[in-house]
Amino acid sequence: MPVLTRLIPSPVVVDISRGATDRLAGLLADQRVSASGRLAMAISNGSGRALREKLAPLLPDADWYTVGDGTIDSAVQLADAIRGRRYDAVVGLGGGKIIDVTKYAAARVGLPMVAVATNLSHDGICSPISTLDNDNGRGSYGVPGPIAMVIDLDIIRDAPIRFVRSGIGEAISNLSALADWDLSHRVTGEQVDGLAAAMARTAGESVLRHPGGVGDDEFLTVLAEALVLSGIAMSISGDSRPSSGACHEISHAFDLLHPTRRALHGEQCGLGAAFATYLRGAHDEAGLFAEVLRRHGLPVLPDEIGFTPDEFAATVAYAPQTRPGRFTVLEHLDLSTDQIRDAYADYVKTIHR
Repeated sequence: MPVLTRLIPSPVVVDISRGATDRLAGLLADQRVSASGRLAMAISNGSGRALREKLAPLLPDADWYTVGDGTIDSAVQLADAIRGRRYDAVVGLGGGKIIDVTKYAAARVGLPMVAVATNLSHDGICSPISTLDNDNGRGSYGVPGPIAMVIDLDIIRDAPIRFVRSGIGEAISNLSALADWDLSHRVTGEQVDGLAAAMARTAGESVLRHPGGVGDDEFLTVLAEALVLSGIAMSISGDSRPSSGACHEISHAFDLLHPTRRALHGEQCGLGAAFATYLRGAHDEAGLFAEVLRRHGLPVLPDEIGFTPDEFAATVAYAPQTRPGRFTVLEHLDLSTDQIRDAYADYVKTIHR
């Protein structure tokens, strides 16, 4: 008899609530996570130190490791430090860089990983991908997703508001990425995973259509859930396709061409999504994206993140080189830098109507 269902890789526990870290010790004692309490706790020098002071008395058998930065070298160093010490799991407490480093280190030594996010800047908090800086700029590495996910809304509120805004841009960009996936299906025959697409679309639409703002617990919960769903959608599809299209190619191009000037990932993705949506001819949708991004304090024009229109046009022209083999509206149209500059001028008029 054929197998009529499939197993979906997802965390065994997802806790998104106020005071979630107060329950962390009990969550980690879950037999599915750590029966012995032997845990490797990875933290940053910033928010992680305060969390250590709070949690260390509750986790007497845990060892604590400080991660310096979000590089591949830091991830390898963490893996080497915890290798062979008989831990049940590795716990990453911090922002996206700490969680990406911890995911990679845990994968390298074959241990499950628990993510405790202190901000909502991007969907890497629950994805099967670690984005790490390397000698060539920045790379994406496939890893298992977290076995458990904890997001304390009290801690999220204490993070710089710009990080929450970045997460909004990341979530909304799902809708542009899915349009690119559908375009590739129609033009190249690429298969679309319907379940992964449905989850990523639900995540993007829930943030795009929500009337609340970054000061509302309800909105923060919806945003956190959207970022978790986006990560699970990527696990289902086996790659970043449900959440990464021209929007992310543009963001990666900013990172590679302007490594010292780049904005936050979600800020760049939101801008990239609005412009890519315009290029696909969905002008009303591009206007809606821009309207929502503006309402949340996100950039919709390159000069709002420190780039001229000419620099933006050159960045968009370079963007397809960041994801060889991925087909998006950028590859489909194959515009010259001058054509992109002209399209950008029309985009500006459209979103200011």
